[in-house]
Amino acid sequence: MRRIAAARLRYWGLQTLTDDVMLIVSELLTNALLHSGTTKIGLKLTVEEDFLHIAVSDGVPSRIAPGPAYEKAESGRGLTLVAALAQGHGGTFGISDGGATAWCTLALPPQEAS
Repeated sequence: MRRIAAARLRYWGLQTLTDDVMLIVSELLTNALLHSGTTKIGLKLTVEEDFLHIAVSDGVPSRIAPGPAYEKAESGRGLTLVAALAQGHGGTFGISDGGATAWCTLALPPQEAS
């Protein structure tokens, strides 16, 4: 799915976002795989109104939210990282569909906004 996301960014001319989007996609997909118990996971990328929208759905409603990570913990920072990257790009992070979908938006760089 990461390769598909990278190809879509190239197609849209949004290569400058590739590193951050790859990290976001990896974190959201990993979270869905680890916590949903399903193997049916979807990734949706769209560009609307000067924002890149990234959504990962697993179809399993659950209570997920960014939380504190303990200093020596090997996991638990993914959603916090996604939220920080989204905010750093002038976007937002959220959970919808009763927790079945984690999504974020990134503002397009000025030269790439329509």
